[in-house]
Amino acid sequence: MATLLHIDSSLNGENSVSRAVARSFREAWEQQHPEGTVRYRDLAAEPLPHLDGLAYHTQSVPAEERTPEQVAAFALREELASELEAADAVLIGAPLYNYSIPSNLKAWLDHVIIMGRTAGEGSTIAGKPVTVVTSRGGSYAPGTPMEGNDFAHPYLNWLLGGSLGMDVEFIVPELTLAPIVPAMAGLIGKSKESRERAHEQARERAKALAAQLAA
Repeated sequence: MATLLHIDSSLNGENSVSRAVARSFREAWEQQHPEGTVRYRDLAAEPLPHLDGLAYHTQSVPAEERTPEQVAAFALREELASELEAADAVLIGAPLYNYSIPSNLKAWLDHVIIMGRTAGEGSTIAGKPVTVVTSRGGSYAPGTPMEGNDFAHPYLNWLLGGSLGMDVEFIVPELTLAPIVPAMAGLIGKSKESRERAHEQARERAKALAAQLAA
């Protein structure tokens, strides 16, 4: 049966829109794969250490030539990359924080991006479907005052779809702060519409991938 790797990075717990939409995806996925496997990582609850120099440069040393210190430093990268490679599909909750991605998600990416393995020519994860739920407190859509200031979407699109060669699709609930920011009260209706649309897109994406992987 298919395996889903589910990554959450939001710091907002049960109030998180990216977590809620990702949960809709996961629930639809599990309905299609009741005997499948879901590997879940909550990067906010259990943050990964930032990549250090030893762990980074060890990727360039052939496995049979690594010192015990290098092996130990690379162990977490090996675990995370193997986990990513073993998944049939990937789901990432990536809210927009300060115009980019959460630092805990960047830490995970730094660990799993291994040149000559997951990245570069002959990537071991090329073509793997990845769904990114990137929620935004306001709107950064074309024609809005904040157009062009969302640096998470283009970064993840290039990194996942370009450098790593994955099959990436985005689900973008917007205006998530409207219900709690008084100045945005007039946008609550649009916020609700965007959220409901994102949940539906998540369920449909999960069902479509399930059918694709079962074919």
